[in-house]
Amino acid sequence: MHRTTTPDGAPVWVVTRYQDVRAALTEPRLSLNKANARTVGRYQSSMPPELDAHLLNMDPPDHTRLRRLVAKAFTARHVENLRPRIQASTDELLNAITDQPADLMQALANPLPMVVICELLGIPAQDRRDFRTWTNSLLGPAPDAAVESRTAMREMHRYLLGIIAAKRARPTGDLLTAMIEAHDERDSLSESELVAMAFLILFAGYDNTVNLIGNATLALLLHPEVMTAVRDGHTPVRAVLEETLRWNPPSTLGVRRFALEDLTIGGVDIPAGARVWVSLISANRDGQFEEPDRFRPERTPAHLGFGHGIHYCLGAPLARLESELALTSVLKRFPDLQLAVPPDNLAWVPSFHRRGLMGLPVVW
Repeated sequence: MHRTTTPDGAPVWVVTRYQDVRAALTEPRLSLNKANARTVGRYQSSMPPELDAHLLNMDPPDHTRLRRLVAKAFTARHVENLRPRIQASTDELLNAITDQPADLMQALANPLPMVVICELLGIPAQDRRDFRTWTNSLLGPAPDAAVESRTAMREMHRYLLGIIAAKRARPTGDLLTAMIEAHDERDSLSESELVAMAFLILFAGYDNTVNLIGNATLALLLHPEVMTAVRDGHTPVRAVLEETLRWNPPSTLGVRRFALEDLTIGGVDIPAGARVWVSLISANRDGQFEEPDRFRPERTPAHLGFGHGIHYCLGAPLARLESELALTSVLKRFPDLQLAVPPDNLAWVPSFHRRGLMGLPVVW
């Protein structure tokens, strides 16, 4: 346990060891509801209150109720039915790559998850270009980014209000329409919850996948022996993804939590109201893993890359399928894939809770 401060100056406790992180992720005395915070920083307060009523700011029973409403859209069985459409989108994006070097982040990793999650929700293609900009503004790590972040989120809020009104007038048979019907017909969620959940699915439904695709591709480029094993059929692509989620995960931190009462974690006393961060990336490099700093896809998955417990990432099956199809297609399309620059020249997203590449230039 380490007491430190966030980039905006707010005090925070950071949990770093695997067993402590795993326990903290299921600790009911650590609340996700920021109403239980006793310290507030500029970064935390930048979210418009209209978008607060979502799963990452809720505890049971409200969390249980809302998660149940959307969970069936992200089950492994339902997601598997999306395979042909995701493959078609992947092929379309790869077909557009004609010149080398090419940036796989811009050509594939960034657009593919956006296309998939927007199609799942029913967001028109012409309205998708702004979502990446809005997300980057929200996730910006700079202490002075609050104004930009607040502006972007209010723009997204206005957009969601408009599209919800449009789908009420003309239902389109997608996930967002189903959520609207749950509100209008069964009163299963409030209007604010409807808007906030649509925001969360858009925001969280593709950013992690973008970085999982990029990080897994880079892992193969840095480990050519593993790439050869994958091409030869000796190592499954899914094993590469699971090891990437441990070795270089797209999310470095779990959702912030707040202590409901005085408690002890890892032998350290944490006061009530304290903000707590669980370091997924640290837990995944803990000494409980043999040679934790080595990339070894043959190891049995035990990572916390998608979290643990009732807040385990709802979109994990979709992220895995998209990433599997992306990696498989890239390796098939480019048999001599290599980095176009030295690894040290790669630029990473400047963030304390995201781990993703700004670009991934390759040649073949």
